[in-house]
Amino acid sequence: MTAARIVCRLSAAIMVSVVCLSACTKGPPQALGTLEYDRITLPAPAAERIVAIDVRDGEQVKAGQPLLQLDPTHAKSELAAAEAQAQLQREALAELQVGPRSEDIAKARANLASAEAGAREARAYYDRLLPLKGRNYVAAADLDRARAAVGNADGQVAAAHAALDELLHGTRPEQIAQGQSALAAAAAQARALRILLDKLSVIAPRAGRIDTIPYKLGDQAPVGAPLAILLVGDRPYARIYVSEQERANVHVGDAVSVFVDGRDTPFAGKVRMVRDEPAFTPYYALTGEDAARLSYIAEIALGADAAGLPAGLPVHVEFAGSKP
Repeated sequence: MTAARIVCRLSAAIMVSVVCLSACTKGPPQALGTLEYDRITLPAPAAERIVAIDVRDGEQVKAGQPLLQLDPTHAKSELAAAEAQAQLQREALAELQVGPRSEDIAKARANLASAEAGAREARAYYDRLLPLKGRNYVAAADLDRARAAVGNADGQVAAAHAALDELLHGTRPEQIAQGQSALAAAAAQARALRILLDKLSVIAPRAGRIDTIPYKLGDQAPVGAPLAILLVGDRPYARIYVSEQERANVHVGDAVSVFVDGRDTPFAGKVRMVRDEPAFTPYYALTGEDAARLSYIAEIALGADAAGLPAGLPVHVEFAGSKP
């Protein structure tokens, strides 16, 4: 055997040994995921046409900054009608609370006096006819009509008395309560429409960055459809998928190293949340045996040095405290 052949065999043996040693030596456990920001979705409060868009995708916005405007014409008309209805109920309640007018009471007194006069006349006529009955100077039918007229006149007096008493006692408490309820309902409807009108001017609830505005100028989004999506927070966090066999070794507060594609040095992070219920591993985290396993979603809080990193970058996390 030549010396060259011996050297080749020795080199091959060394390479095999190195590969075997590398295969036997496990690195720290890892988990894959992406950088994320908290997302705020601003839904459409009404199915109205978009008449103005003041921002664009990727723009940084402040809290309270206008984002877009929906057509307020229809909402303004409904608000005007509701406010008119509330005013109508307000005046009706005031009328109930004031009670009857003095003129109405005077009219009722006059009606009572007229009814009493008619009753006296009817009774006097009956009293004149009654003595003539025994002498057969008056027909029985005439006497019956006179008696009925007396009863009718007495009934009119009683009705006039009741009408006057009703006015003198004023409005019933139940009627005032009904008027108050009707006014409250009308006022609440007006307030609801006023709030809806304010919501047609879509503003940023927090400072952040516009992730996307799905609709364009002139579109009419259905109620509840996202008009704008904001990414909020001064730094991203890492959402990762912890494998089933590593879940028992991962706890909230554990220090981890977060490796971001394009950055040579890792970022320091801490586990801030681990889901209790497993989820299916996404396609980009399917490695080796993990392809047939469930995983647990976890979130890693990053430090201030991660500010400015974009969302969606792939990351992998090493759990330094886990046992290999």
